[in-house]
Amino acid sequence: MTAKGPLDDLRRTDLSTPKLVMADGPASAATRRTGRWGDLGVRVVSGLVLAGLGVLSVYEGGAVFLGMTVLIFALMGWELASLTDAPAHAATRIGIAVLAAFGMAVAQLQGLGLLGLLLAPAAMALTPRREKALLAVYTIAMLVAANEFIALDRRGAVIVVWLVCIVVASDVFGYFAGRTFGGPKFWPSISPKKTWSGTVAGWFGAAAVGVGFVWWQGGTGWGLVVISPIVAFAGQMGDIVESLIKRRAGVKDASRLIPGHGGLLDRFDALIGAILAVRLLALLMPLPLGITG
Repeated sequence: MTAKGPLDDLRRTDLSTPKLVMADGPASAATRRTGRWGDLGVRVVSGLVLAGLGVLSVYEGGAVFLGMTVLIFALMGWELASLTDAPAHAATRIGIAVLAAFGMAVAQLQGLGLLGLLLAPAAMALTPRREKALLAVYTIAMLVAANEFIALDRRGAVIVVWLVCIVVASDVFGYFAGRTFGGPKFWPSISPKKTWSGTVAGWFGAAAVGVGFVWWQGGTGWGLVVISPIVAFAGQMGDIVESLIKRRAGVKDASRLIPGHGGLLDRFDALIGAILAVRLLALLMPLPLGITG
């Protein structure tokens, strides 16, 4: 008899169409015992640690914020490479993470330096892996978002705080509403757990963030109340795209770097969509908080 390892609980049953099948073992039995809130405690602790690191990097700004952003997005590049390389190759995964970090650093020179953001996507496209085109495009979007996030921090920490608060509020409101009310699924073929109740609750959470920032500004910038849900929806779509990549890879989580949350991609996928939405909106019109294209 062959010993059963932890990865055996998540297995692919059809190589042509990856499907998620959870084994009915001790882990699934524990899930049934703890119920719908079984992962809440671990999620909260991990979330508090992430929040603490985020507050520190935003408060310090400058090189600390730059370094934290580069580290997080480089590790997300490693996760993407790990999800899709075929066959698995540790050196290639690490190489792509290094190229992502180097590209983000070079992009700070502006001008031709922005071409550095194409290094990791090119490596994705040129190395053996599944879904090359999708991965290359997603990696470009991810690194462009990282570069824009760094630029937003230079314009003022309040912009970064607003953006992160939108993503967090959308996620928290969506989590509790989805677990409490359930209902019709938002996009069941890609993300079976996401519900319309959770999605709409996320918009309300983002609108509440907008109201909070209007109050903080002394009653000005009411456009934030409208813009915040739009940014939250873009974040939700970023989550959907990442779910599509994981589903095609036949896995549940991008990695196990963050207990209760999965990987960094699982935690920051919505931020990618939100950042890109803010960038696009800023190109179309001036935004509150002094955000311009």
